[in-house]
Amino acid sequence: MRIIGGEAKGRRLGLPKDCRIRPTSDRIKEALFNLLYPVSGKSFLDLYAGSGSVGLEALSQDAAKVVFVEKNPVLIHLIKKYLRECGFKDRYAVLAVDVRQGIKLLESRPERFDIVFADPPYEKDLIDRTIEWIGTSRLVAEDGVAVIQHSTREGIHDSGVFELFDQRRYGDTILSFLKLR
Repeated sequence: MRIIGGEAKGRRLGLPKDCRIRPTSDRIKEALFNLLYPVSGKSFLDLYAGSGSVGLEALSQDAAKVVFVEKNPVLIHLIKKYLRECGFKDRYAVLAVDVRQGIKLLESRPERFDIVFADPPYEKDLIDRTIEWIGTSRLVAEDGVAVIQHSTREGIHDSGVFELFDQRRYGDTILSFLKLR
């Protein structure tokens, strides 16, 4: 795993040996940021942040601000370590809570996000719930986009709030792009 573009391009990101997360591959991350280009100056929310590699990529590519939401203390420590090592300052926040709590905290604030990225654990029945939580919270800016990374064995159902406008498949992974109706 590495940062693929921007000011921290090439920086390697590792995981603890006993870590059981499925990080977003460099190939998928590169495709994601090519499709979102440019992220410079945009606000970015990284839900189910895991190792933080997607949010770190956004910071490296000059996102105005990134908020990481992750509940695992080991991964929170890892995200903070990478933020320090990459020298990203004052352009991020790390919320050490589960995604539902993180969304509730954020919806009480006035900020909205240009890009909301969510990578829930695969096949845990979290896709539709996550989309519903994002939609009812109104965290996506008016012209913003929500991107859900999910398994090919899981589908996206109509939420009423979002319209699915693009999907890209990469092996066993799908990136689904949603915009507000």
